[in-house]
Amino acid sequence: MTTNIEPKEAFPYKPPTEEIKSQFAEIFALKEPLPVRLPKLVFDKVLSGLLLLAATPALLLLKGAYVIEGWLIPENKGPMIFSYNAVSAGKIFPKYKIRLIKEKYIDQEGAKRGDWLAYSAEWTPESRTYVGRFAKKFYLDELPQFYSVFIGDMSIVGPRPLSVLHYDRDLAQGNVTRFLIKGGLLGLGHINKGTPEMGNPVYEYKYIDRYLHLSPMGLIGLDLSIIWRGIKVILQGKGL
Repeated sequence: MTTNIEPKEAFPYKPPTEEIKSQFAEIFALKEPLPVRLPKLVFDKVLSGLLLLAATPALLLLKGAYVIEGWLIPENKGPMIFSYNAVSAGKIFPKYKIRLIKEKYIDQEGAKRGDWLAYSAEWTPESRTYVGRFAKKFYLDELPQFYSVFIGDMSIVGPRPLSVLHYDRDLAQGNVTRFLIKGGLLGLGHINKGTPEMGNPVYEYKYIDRYLHLSPMGLIGLDLSIIWRGIKVILQGKGL
């Protein structure tokens, strides 16, 4: 059995500052997850359904590439999709991703429990398959999460859903955003990935504030702007 150790890069999230607590006191006073806004829910389901259809050829090509690589390099074979337990709006759900690493680097007992740590070796470059390296570079490992959005476990835009381990840690350090609304594929914080601002919680609080106060169409407009900024990040091919 492989025992994986959590890399420090896996948890860049910082606690809320006193300034954030003061500026967003209304949010910190909330005790229950916020109700789902119907226009946003419809937007998520329609867009994720369309994106799932659009992504089907890419997923089939990736599957073919995984099969071929596994045939050429037996130690790299294995299932293309896996899941671990994550949290969205305070609820545990299976977060689906495309496997990036070789089976020998996965803690199989931890994987059966849905433990994120079982897959934490993905941060070690030598653990990755050739197809996994390519998939990570262009964030293709996130494609299965369109299904999670479609069935209602996630949203297209929202705070990044964390593994149970990291969610509990983030909540313990005082952040409440991931308890309040569904986690998203993209968010005001996540589009700062690769910059010093990644992990700054202020962006998630800004989004919750707008979730509370924007009109339905205003919120969809905000989501579209975040999606556009996220697309530009993806096209740069800077996935780590």
